[in-house]
Amino acid sequence: MRVVIAGGHGKIARLLLRELAGRGDTAVGLIRNPDHAADLTAVGAQPVLADLERVGVDELAGHLAGADAVVFAAGAGPGSGAARKDTVDRAAAVLLADAAQRAGVRRYLLVSSMGVEDAPRPGTDEVFAAYLRAKKAAEDDVTGRDLDWTVLRPGRLTDDPPTGRVTLERRVPRGAVTRADVAGVLVALLDAPATAGLVLELVNGDTPVAEAVTTATR
Repeated sequence: MRVVIAGGHGKIARLLLRELAGRGDTAVGLIRNPDHAADLTAVGAQPVLADLERVGVDELAGHLAGADAVVFAAGAGPGSGAARKDTVDRAAAVLLADAAQRAGVRRYLLVSSMGVEDAPRPGTDEVFAAYLRAKKAAEDDVTGRDLDWTVLRPGRLTDDPPTGRVTLERRVPRGAVTRADVAGVLVALLDAPATAGLVLELVNGDTPVAEAVTTATR
């Protein structure tokens, strides 16, 4: 497959790019900082310079030409304010969907977050609340399109080593999941077209990734 990943220098994205390249897929990472290109090359990926807060839809569609799937794994990141939660976590996801449709790429995986359907708890940091609102707005836009979309909502992310075992269902209790296991699940979702149209929550658990993905389609 040829897979284009938005937010290509993010932690999950680099793990995903490494897995895809390692099994022989063409893994393309969209980055906004040219200094990050070498990090993608080091994991076997092809870096493409495209700032999702500035690039036009036609230019972005050109970068997606010939792709079998796109993955939105971008995020404004720690330290960013509420405004960038909207321009990256929402607007960039929408832009990628626009470009995918223009380029004729039907498969779209959106990395979202657990908790987006629940009202922020009292005392929730306003920037984090803006992040959750942006993620939910991105979900609402993408899931309303004629695309073969899958939404993945990971729990609290950790940098622990992968376990290879998860709980992947439409709703799961709050918990943590390693970024490496998120990447592994994304690879499995790319290989499972029957997961199109599903919104799935993810935490670490007891079920091997491949089995969890198969079970989620039943």
